[in-house]
Parts: sequence; structure tokens; C-alpha cells
Amino acid sequence: MADYREAPLATRPKTLDPNEYFNLSPHFRRAEEERAALRANLKRQYQLQLNNPHRKELIEDPALTRWVYARTNPYPHFRPTNKTSLLGLLFGVVPLFVLYFTFKTDRDNREEQIKAGTLERKFKLAY
Repeated sequence: MADYREAPLATRPKTLDPNEYFNLSPHFRRAEEERAALRANLKRQYQLQLNNPHRKELIEDPALTRWVYARTNPYPHFRPTNKTSLLGLLFGVVPLFVLYFTFKTDRDNREEQIKAGTLERKFKLAY
């Protein structure tokens, strides 16, 4: 753990923080064990319902419901960051300028060749 170096834009993971890893009080450890036991019990109940061969009703998973809602409604949960702004710029704005520049220069070069009389035009029914 001594050779772990923090990334400049990320925080140290909780599992690698020495204060959180070594200096845990018995009360904190007991609370974490209770939470883990509660999660394991909920998972067991869900698995029992899911694998019941005589099941007739729909099983509602609240975590899955929240995930589907967040996936279908991304804008209330969107947070603009440097990364999302850069990605939006790279995939939204830059391609438009690149395409404009490509088509404009191609058209200008073709017009210059037509005016100079050096362009060989092949017969085309459609462009």
C-alpha cells in the first residue's frame, strides 16, 4: 500500500485509505456487518422469489426499477463536467466543422478546375 500513488483527478479509494482500513472501531465494524447481513438477506429473498417455479406474480426489483428510470430519463440526472463537455464538443461540434471544411474545399477545388478547363467531366445521370 505504500507505493500507491493517487491519480490527479481521482480520490483515494475507501479501501486504500489507511484511516478507514486499519483504525475501525468495533461499533463501525458491527454496523458494517449488520448492513452486509441485511443486503445478503434481501438478496436471498429476491433469489427465492425469482427462482420459485410456482410463481404467478411479477417480481419488483427496486434497484432495477431505479436503474431503468435513470436510463430512460438521463437529463434530470445529467451533470456537466469537463469530460462530458469535451466529449460533446468532440462528437457533436467538431464533426460538423470537419464535414463543412471538407465539402467546401472540394467544391472550391472543383470550381477552380472547371474555370481553368482542366476538369474531365464524366457523364453522370445523377450526382
